[in-house]
Amino acid sequence: MSKFVKAAITALVALSMWACVDNANSNKPANTTVNSNANATAAKPAPALDNLIAQEKAANEAYTKGDGQFFQNMLSDKFMMNGMGKPGNKADTVKMISEVKCDVKSINVDEGKLAKIDDDTYAVVYKTTGEGTCTYQGKKESLKPMRAATVWTRNGEKWQPIWHGESPIVEMKKPEGPDANKVGANKAPAAPAAKPEDKKAPEKPAASNTAASANSNSNSAAPAGDATVAALAAVEKAGWEAWKARDAKKLEELTDKDVSFVGLFGDYSVGQAEVVKGWTAEQCDIKSVNISDTSGGSISPTVGVLFFKGSADGTCGSMKIKPVWGSNFYKKEGDTWKLIFGIESPAM
Repeated sequence: MSKFVKAAITALVALSMWACVDNANSNKPANTTVNSNANATAAKPAPALDNLIAQEKAANEAYTKGDGQFFQNMLSDKFMMNGMGKPGNKADTVKMISEVKCDVKSINVDEGKLAKIDDDTYAVVYKTTGEGTCTYQGKKESLKPMRAATVWTRNGEKWQPIWHGESPIVEMKKPEGPDANKVGANKAPAAPAAKPEDKKAPEKPAASNTAASANSNSNSAAPAGDATVAALAAVEKAGWEAWKARDAKKLEELTDKDVSFVGLFGDYSVGQAEVVKGWTAEQCDIKSVNISDTSGGSISPTVGVLFFKGSADGTCGSMKIKPVWGSNFYKKEGDTWKLIFGIESPAM
């Protein structure tokens, strides 16, 4: 249900969007309020999108200055990241940022969207563009357009980032001829989106939330993380199988009605109808699917995250399906886990 790429060496650009900040003002009500019943207790206020975006911008600026202390103060102690199968926590993130050297003229954050996961957990999705370069571990990269996402969690009276990830924005040219209508951006909640052979992901941090190894959990995983990961992996695999069969009904059963998803090429779909349509519209010939390198755990009793590598043997249109790294957030409804937010990036 999602995919990710290269975050280790390329972490520089992805990190430039690890907008992670805690703030005293981010607990202000958003423009829209959470539904509430007249006879029930007052609903918890949602974070204000403008406040979170302002913090994302500040974090981007801090990143270009290699200001690790900024992130030390702002990130949740349970912050997690994953890059190329390697799990990371808050300390890893702060260390990495402190070692990045940038020469940046400008960084822009726009197209901000707020996606609710539950009353205490929200995802902020936005686009970043910039002019300049960043160097990490001797490798210099130019800033490129990215679709970034940060998951914020309520901590008392403030909001703090608990996870961040990115996917490169790739403008796909529509082919001519018989396959003109066969180029899709993202697939099922587990579908490894097809990627043209000649369209390689930008040489940069395609996603800071790359899948982690199966036997290593980040700080955010609860002691019962293994059980949660196993449960989420089972749902994820079912999603890939449903994508393989183009079973829209099954995909609807596995996703929340308010699901949103960042696809392989940096596209962002909102709402169950739009997301499922994107996963099932393309004509694909798939022999088998597989989920591996799983990790993650519980964020709360009713919210969990799964990091994984997804792959499939087959083609979509004339394109061979490539492996992907995915980071998917699930919400528990009774005894059932449903996908509520996800992001993917190519695994190179």
